Amino acid sequence: MRIFVTGGAGFIGSQYVRALLSGRLPGTPAGGARVTVLDVLGHGGDMRNLAPVAGHPGFSFLRGDIRVAELVGEAVRGHDAIVHFAAESHVDRSIEDARDFVSTNVLGTQVLLDAARRHGVGRFVHVSTDEVYGSIPVGSWTEEQPLAPNSPYAASKAASDLLVLAAHRTHGLDAVITRCSNNYGPYQNPEKVIPRFVTNLLRGRRVPLYGEGANVREWLHVADHCVAIHLVLRGGRAGQVYNVGGGTELTNRELTACLLESCGADWEMVERVADRPGHDQRYSLDMTKIREELGFAPEQPFETGLKDTVEWYRENMSWWNG
Repeated sequence: MRIFVTGGAGFIGSQYVRALLSGRLPGTPAGGARVTVLDVLGHGGDMRNLAPVAGHPGFSFLRGDIRVAELVGEAVRGHDAIVHFAAESHVDRSIEDARDFVSTNVLGTQVLLDAARRHGVGRFVHVSTDEVYGSIPVGSWTEEQPLAPNSPYAASKAASDLLVLAAHRTHGLDAVITRCSNNYGPYQNPEKVIPRFVTNLLRGRRVPLYGEGANVREWLHVADHCVAIHLVLRGGRAGQVYNVGGGTELTNRELTACLLESCGADWEMVERVADRPGHDQRYSLDMTKIREELGFAPEQPFETGLKDTVEWYRENMSWWNG
């Protein structure tokens, strides 16, 4: 099977590529699949993330932008599936300037959808986010929840989701969507909360906590997320959305306490900062659908996964402190 992976040099995409080529994902042979990565190597992409598989005979890399139709059209020829990770994904940056988020996440997705139809790609997996649902005070979202994004980033992802569903309904494209909770693990860009806190604390710097830290997020280890994506690639129903949650809900204050303990620091290292505009209070995903249809359940306990993640940043300072 030939799989075309956009954003494969980023945090989640590179985890997927490494796991796929090493045969660690369900149904993949020991030698892995054949993978082409397309990545612009912009804000979130880093070739060092792909170093463990750079010499794999099934791996090829193309530097390029998903918004360039001619390049994308030529690149996807002959592939059996597209797994689409590429996106601008940082909420704070989207609040400062949303233009790149709209251009990459919306226009770029449409370019890929057009190329997939034109060249007969068999399956299109669109990797999205729980943030498209907005905020939920109690309970958990099912896939039937209407979209109500609050940040420019979330709005751009919601728009791309709707384009994917429209391509299925209008043109019959074999497309599926995953919507995941907050990911964590090695190789994550230090602009995100867990690596930012860890790298700051390891350098003896204070960490910023929005407001009272009462906002709640659900945490999913990136390795579990990639297993779910591959299960959806292989067995998800066309035109469907699958929620992928981690099952561990923490307030930002609780998460901060875990990170302080893991790094041997105390609350004197925490700096309270003004809350983010339009900050969603709580995310929570109902995973009944992916569990019952595809047999997915996250395997990585949060305490163990977080400890291992902190240790990875401790042991790989050259990756983030260069």
